[in-house]
Amino acid sequence: MSQTYFLDTSAVLNLVRGKELGRQIDAVFGLSAALHRHTISIVTRGELHALAKRNGWGDSKRSALSSALDNLVTVYIDSDMLVEAYVQVEEACRTTAGGEQKMGHNDMWIAAAALVCGLPLITTDADFKHLNGRLITVHWVDPRLGEVQPQ
Repeated sequence: MSQTYFLDTSAVLNLVRGKELGRQIDAVFGLSAALHRHTISIVTRGELHALAKRNGWGDSKRSALSSALDNLVTVYIDSDMLVEAYVQVEEACRTTAGGEQKMGHNDMWIAAAALVCGLPLITTDADFKHLNGRLITVHWVDPRLGEVQPQ
């Protein structure tokens, strides 16, 4: 049985780029072979479209992005459950053993959405690591290693 995942912006970006790290993430987690669609936050959609505009992506790259996003379920941040989850993420950041962990607001919304959905998060962003096992399962992929292993 295959797993459904919540994908952070960094994971989607690596998949869309189609380079080695993205191919490894896909293979290890069985993303494209899954019989179901994976999930992202509306925040990830915004971040990716802003990145595409800022970096002047051409038509083929924008088309690949649109195709990838069309194959993902998007969670919007307009529910009381998601707002409460955001509060939980903020609290977890403040109360992390060893001291407060700083996290950007977009990442906090993404973590909150993964929490509400009850899905493990795939990311190459180390800012989520302190949440692993506390609120959500985080599959952190170290982009410097060039090798993906699920946690």
